[in-house]
Amino acid sequence: MAELIKDRTAIAGIGQTSFGKGLPDTELSLACQAISAAIDDAGLRPSDVDGLSMFSMENGREVNVARSVGLGDLTYFGEIGYGGGAGCGVVGQAAMAVATGQCEVAVAWRARKRASKASRPWAQATARMGGDFQWSRPFGMLRPVDEVATLARRYMHEFGATRDHLANVALAFRKHANRNPAATMYSKPMTREDYMGARWISEPLCLFDNCLETDGALAVVITSTERARDLKQQPVLIHSFAQGIPQQHQTMTNFFCEDPLLGPSWACARRLWANADLRPSDISVAQIYDAFSPLIPLSLEGYGFCKRGEGAAFTEDGALEFDGGRLPTNTSGGGMSEAYVHGFNLVLEGVKQMRGTSTAQVNGADSCLVTSGEGVPTSALLLRR
Repeated sequence: MAELIKDRTAIAGIGQTSFGKGLPDTELSLACQAISAAIDDAGLRPSDVDGLSMFSMENGREVNVARSVGLGDLTYFGEIGYGGGAGCGVVGQAAMAVATGQCEVAVAWRARKRASKASRPWAQATARMGGDFQWSRPFGMLRPVDEVATLARRYMHEFGATRDHLANVALAFRKHANRNPAATMYSKPMTREDYMGARWISEPLCLFDNCLETDGALAVVITSTERARDLKQQPVLIHSFAQGIPQQHQTMTNFFCEDPLLGPSWACARRLWANADLRPSDISVAQIYDAFSPLIPLSLEGYGFCKRGEGAAFTEDGALEFDGGRLPTNTSGGGMSEAYVHGFNLVLEGVKQMRGTSTAQVNGADSCLVTSGEGVPTSALLLRR
């Protein structure tokens, strides 16, 4: 299966709406706008699309999207769960559908009305007590930030990470967003003093350790590499794809296993690199899921860019910055400074880096790692020119 996927499919088109808070459009409308833009970017017609891959949390269902955009007969449609863990998953499964002949042109997308409290399960009292939440919500661990803060404190205790390391993450991504006119934080520079003076959200995490609350939508078009070469844009090859749920995993509150700091990225990474000709040392640029800043050092370790416990130190000396860093990361600003649409903007930024059109373009970039959520069942992609 790895050989069947490797470089045989490509992202041929990308599209996105503007980002904002409280946009007037419905989630379905945003989805259709982004999908239409991606199809146009690829130089295709809506009727050429015969496959759809979506987040299971999407409100605009496949039937509504297909009818509203004017798609052709669908011969593949699938959904991926777990919110932030699904971004690379929907692209990877669309690629598998194309590679195996289930469809010829697939679209993967994410639309989100994030600013609405009704869209956030932890903001709904009735949703707090079901399943595994019954072991954490009644005792004050109400939000994802509280769960990640617990992991961050454990990481600091075990490996000596500090708030300065978390600031390195936030500052690098804000620097990238300040170059990106589409980013929510485009015109809002940040200093280390700003970071250190910000209010607490859940200690040790402050305001700037958190992702944004964003409305918006993004989409990509996937087809065979052969067909993509005849289309409008430079094809970006999908080199490898993987998903991962570690043994005995408990979503977000993975505190009750032998090692809570070995999250889903470790399980996903083993399959991702096994399916690839590339290794971490070959990667030019990374787009790493950043709902919260501590997820970056955890993911750097999980995906093999450094050894266990070295992720925080990896961020030093501008290592994550686009202009000279050893692993430029989240070059659009990511979820913390561009927009938070369950990490799908990271996929589009990976494509832009491979096309050479990023607003924080890494010179000579020819390979990109894109990851989805750490702390939840996850997924990852390797893209290349």
